[in-house]
Amino acid sequence: MIAAIGKNNALGKDNDLLWHLPDDFKRFKQLTTGHKIIMGRKTFESFPKPLPNRTHIIITRDLKYNLELPQCIVVHSMGEALNLVQDDSLSYIIGGGEIYDLGMPHADVLEITRVHESFDADTHFPEIDEKIWKLTKEEFHPSDERHNYNFTYLTYQRRNT
Repeated sequence: MIAAIGKNNALGKDNDLLWHLPDDFKRFKQLTTGHKIIMGRKTFESFPKPLPNRTHIIITRDLKYNLELPQCIVVHSMGEALNLVQDDSLSYIIGGGEIYDLGMPHADVLEITRVHESFDADTHFPEIDEKIWKLTKEEFHPSDERHNYNFTYLTYQRRNT
């Protein structure tokens, strides 16, 4: 899974991001390009157009929801989405909140950008339980003229149980 989250696990409000971090967008693009990305319908609809060089797997409960876009596949459950990526070496769950909740038990790596600020949000990332997840990489970025907030890239691996 890949997400940018606030100190209070905030993800977004009114189907929009709460911050603008160009370096995080660049990292997201670098990590996800060439792979399948799993998301909810609202997350997909928040994009101006499909993201280039990625296959979009969109989960919706709306059985009539249809897209005539070659890089998009519509499914109706996390199980269906996971079946479409089972033979891939790498794929990403990219949100939103409900999709992260459904995906957490299935993920083996979390690529998190932790924004060092709390935000008023209507969507939150699930709690990262350190008994289940081990922090394996950490890279701090201070705020600057392009980034209003300090943030840290964090990579977690699922612990062997």
